[in-house]
Amino acid sequence: MAAYKLEINNQTHDVNVEKGTSLLWVLREHLGLTGTKYGCGIAQCGACTIHIDGNPMKACVLSVDDFSDGQKITTIEGLSKDGDHPVQQAWIEKQAPQCGYCHSGQIMQAVALLEANPTPSRDEIKAFMNGNLCRCGTYLRIIEAIEMAGKTIAAK
Repeated sequence: MAAYKLEINNQTHDVNVEKGTSLLWVLREHLGLTGTKYGCGIAQCGACTIHIDGNPMKACVLSVDDFSDGQKITTIEGLSKDGDHPVQQAWIEKQAPQCGYCHSGQIMQAVALLEANPTPSRDEIKAFMNGNLCRCGTYLRIIEAIEMAGKTIAAK
């Protein structure tokens, strides 16, 4: 066992886990942050997408050993206190989720896109979201939600 200090959702967490433990399992099993989902375990589906210093990353292939003091981890639980982030609101308005399993990862990926470019074209959205799969196939609603959220963000 090894001790780690992680900054997650603006809170410092001390965890004791085996070296090499996946960040996904630290989040889910040790800290109870179950919004980050396990999908494939090989960074191909995007269900486990979180932000590391604002960059979208797949938590299933990150080791807790990969983190240094000062790096900020954000999960879907840390995106907003009341689910009122413009992307979350657009997701509801456009009824983007069907089963909903992939959507915390989808939302985290979309937030990173819109922070870099609040008015992406459809082609830019498709390219940026390419690593996040939706087995229900709600891609058109996801794209529409991202466009809607982008307009809200750009207007601020």
